[in-house]
Amino acid sequence: MDRPLLSAEHISKIYDSGGEPLYALNDLSLAVAEGEFTAIMGTSGSGKSTLMNILGALDRPTKGEYWLDGEQVSAMSDAKLSGLRNRKIGFVFQSFNLLPRLNALENVEVPLVYARVGSGERRRRATEALQQVGLGDRLTHRPTQLSGGQQQRVAIARALVTRPRLLLADEPTGALDTDTTRQILALLDTLHASGLTVLLVTHEPDVAARARRVVLVRDGKVVADGTPGEVLMARTTQAEAR
Repeated sequence: MDRPLLSAEHISKIYDSGGEPLYALNDLSLAVAEGEFTAIMGTSGSGKSTLMNILGALDRPTKGEYWLDGEQVSAMSDAKLSGLRNRKIGFVFQSFNLLPRLNALENVEVPLVYARVGSGERRRRATEALQQVGLGDRLTHRPTQLSGGQQQRVAIARALVTRPRLLLADEPTGALDTDTTRQILALLDTLHASGLTVLLVTHEPDVAARARRVVLVRDGKVVADGTPGEVLMARTTQAEAR
């Protein structure tokens, strides 16, 4: 593997369940190289959402260390975590999370407002990001005037506008139909081909198969890690053995 862009080293996330420790993650280690397209796959309760929150600097591990682009995230203050997220991570979620009163351009500008980028530069960069996802002709449309696929494209443009090192997509096609899912996955392919590191969190084998690498999580641990063909075959074999 090339130099890891992110590295989780022996991380555990432990909750108190009636006086007993409940391990959402259990001594899990994972490294992702810069420029990789990796899918983290697992069923509900597997720990993949907890892992996503830690990799996205939205939560901290109870034990272990997490490094992103050479910085030890697990030791940062809340203020530094917020700054890191805004500078280095672009988030895409299943529910789009667009502000209904703002048009597409204004929604994409929001992260740059928090970064205190001037209005002219904000507009230029937001326009470029929307053009990058094929919505250069929808700048003034509000979310209610856009299809689900177009809303997700706006969300992807918003994630890209800060020029992040990592694009973290959490079930980005979960609310979309089959054809629109293909379009969004094709867009993620294009972004990866441009050099962006993409981390895709999903429970769907067909979606995970679009990545170049799949990491299968079960019971808070990595149980398979390899190409989509290798991991999906291992998943099937493990399911049949149980």
